[in-house]
Amino acid sequence: MGERTSYAPGTFSWAELVTSDAAAAKSFYSMVFGWEYDDTPIGDGQVYSMALRDGRQVAALYQSDQRPHWNCYVTVASVEAATARAGERGGKILSEPFDVLDVGRMSVVADPTGAALCLWEPRRSIGATLVNTPGAMTWNDLVTPDPDAAARFYSELFGWTTEELPDAGGYRLIKNGERSNGGIMPLDVQRMGAETPPSWMPYFGHEDVNRLVGEIGDAGGRVFDGPMPLAAGSIAVLGDPQGAVFAVWTGRYDD
Repeated sequence: MGERTSYAPGTFSWAELVTSDAAAAKSFYSMVFGWEYDDTPIGDGQVYSMALRDGRQVAALYQSDQRPHWNCYVTVASVEAATARAGERGGKILSEPFDVLDVGRMSVVADPTGAALCLWEPRRSIGATLVNTPGAMTWNDLVTPDPDAAARFYSELFGWTTEELPDAGGYRLIKNGERSNGGIMPLDVQRMGAETPPSWMPYFGHEDVNRLVGEIGDAGGRVFDGPMPLAAGSIAVLGDPQGAVFAVWTGRYDD
């Protein structure tokens, strides 16, 4: 079980659902992952719902009029410096750095291929306090039409290195230092559809992906791909009833 008290800069540390129906989303993800919620009012009638697994923070969600989607966060030492570097390396600054109450400071940037990513400078909150176990974040993938441009950008932004895996359709493993930290997947229009935007997608652990794929339609969800057997486990790409896309993983977890 991956309990966390800190994250090295350049590490994925949080996943956040932006949804059109918070009540329905909470019910759906409780069924899928067994999540419970801690609701915090954040002003203007908004509520930020912290998702808990075994009493530990694993993700969050809030209601918005934006298109339903998952936000992926990467920890940085200085959000000002990282945001400026993203702009200098050809990225687009979608949201300038701002304080999130007293829990941290963040910004939102888009890489040169168009995928948005949140940068997180922790203060009172590090992000997820539990990862790499069923019901918690285990991985993050970038789906992009230009893996070369994306790999260059993130190498310059975070110091990531990438390695293309053999016989994996162009899939690249991301490393932050010596630690595996996600992947880059070429956007296959024929398989994923021309309307699929460049984006980051979180993976969450699950006890039984095969069973979930068979059940998720009854809960209003959708199966986009899978289950796909791999050497170390099985994955599936799913959609929730509001349209947000995420992936699930059953298999061997990192520490």
